[in-house]
Amino acid sequence: MNKTPLALLLAATLMAGHVHAQTTAGGVAAGSDATATDNGGWSGSGEFGFASARGNSRSENLNAKLGLSQENELWRNNFFLNGLRSKGEVSVKDAAGNTVNRFSTTANRYDSGASVGYKLDPRSYIVGALRYEHDDFGANLWQGTVSLGYGYIALKSQRTELSFEIGPGYKRYRPADEQQDVNGTTLKVRQPSQGEAVARGLANFKYRLTDNTAFEDTLLTEAGSKNKYYQNDAGLSVSMTKKMALKLGFQVRYNSDTQPGTKSTDTLTTTNLVYNF
Repeated sequence: MNKTPLALLLAATLMAGHVHAQTTAGGVAAGSDATATDNGGWSGSGEFGFASARGNSRSENLNAKLGLSQENELWRNNFFLNGLRSKGEVSVKDAAGNTVNRFSTTANRYDSGASVGYKLDPRSYIVGALRYEHDDFGANLWQGTVSLGYGYIALKSQRTELSFEIGPGYKRYRPADEQQDVNGTTLKVRQPSQGEAVARGLANFKYRLTDNTAFEDTLLTEAGSKNKYYQNDAGLSVSMTKKMALKLGFQVRYNSDTQPGTKSTDTLTTTNLVYNF
């Protein structure tokens, strides 16, 4: 069985514990403003969600996320690592042509990325970004993008933050295998990888509704002449303590160029436990 999502979860847990240990070593509570100042502006969060069903139906769903960010007078940096894996009962035909139910993987995706921003002044900055995604059931088996651009913090207050990034980049990706019928047998045909110049755009909006409730929405655009990719992540989190929160998330991903039988739009709804450090 593919252990990639479990490895991602383990890595996220280890990194979270390492950063937490560093930020609390000086006797300051993790997640506080004083801690962020003492450690150069670094903060982060880890998310985890799991569901399992047995009985009349069988299913397993696991998703994990890790996010790190830094902002100080000179830098505005971000790093993320996400993993998703699901298994469920699917109907397939065996060698004899009979329809049987099997407990098979239905989702296996992970993505990671980082951006490094150097501030020109308190609001504007130059940013370099890198993102990689692998999806066994998506429009593209894998895709990677590197870009260089300009960022601007349009609004920042105690409750609201709005920022934008835009710039040119280069994207390399491999479309999903194409299904072909050969003499009554369905075969997967490997597709060649492709590359193209893209325009990358990112818009991030944060709003604190109350002292313990916050909303965040991030829109990513990677548009090229062959394929246009859009991803929107919206999340509503409710804090239970200074470090723990519950978060409801909704993600929409869109690829304009897909193989026959593959949908352009994917959605993901999650309910996760969040640990802030």
